[in-house]
Amino acid sequence: MVSTTVPYYEDFSEIKKKIWLMLTDAVTNRSSPFRIPVFSCGSEKDIESRIVVLRKSDEQNNLVQFHSDIRSDKIKLLEKNPNSSMLFYDKDEKIQVRLKVEAIINHNNDITKQSWEKTQHISRKCYLVDNGPGTESDIPTSGLKPELDNFDYTKEQSEEGYKNFTVIQCKIKSIEWLYLAAKGHRRARFDIDNSKDTWLVP
Repeated sequence: MVSTTVPYYEDFSEIKKKIWLMLTDAVTNRSSPFRIPVFSCGSEKDIESRIVVLRKSDEQNNLVQFHSDIRSDKIKLLEKNPNSSMLFYDKDEKIQVRLKVEAIINHNNDITKQSWEKTQHISRKCYLVDNGPGTESDIPTSGLKPELDNFDYTKEQSEEGYKNFTVIQCKIKSIEWLYLAAKGHRRARFDIDNSKDTWLVP
């Protein structure tokens, strides 16, 4: 009888391999559910969550990253408390991954310059708004001038948005993995800071 159990069902090494394969794929695969995780940050009194777009996966340095606007509310939250979490879920793979991370804010440095150069012309649009994300408005608005709203701008003009561009590097402190299976769910935690792998009750 052929086993239908996946290689990573009860193998720490295979689980880690699968997690990083999914994270790495999500950086370039727009259809991957892991491409748009939930990022949560805040304080003991107030936690805020939002969807972000995964822009980099670095297994060697246990790091993932996304982009933001330096004027965003989450920047202020991260300056006060860099401890954050990220939640990924793929319903087809039946895999949930939770990351506990330390968020590092990069603004106007070599890291942002490298990422900005790789950012498509069309994607720079959101950094050209006159006022930061979350600013109140009397009317429905994108925050952009009409000519920018219609993509009527050159790549050279888009450079104006660089001053607002921020790269948030998320240094992973621990990974928690959950696999849903009819045979029996499996759950594990990988404490990277202490190099400890542990099975958990799902």
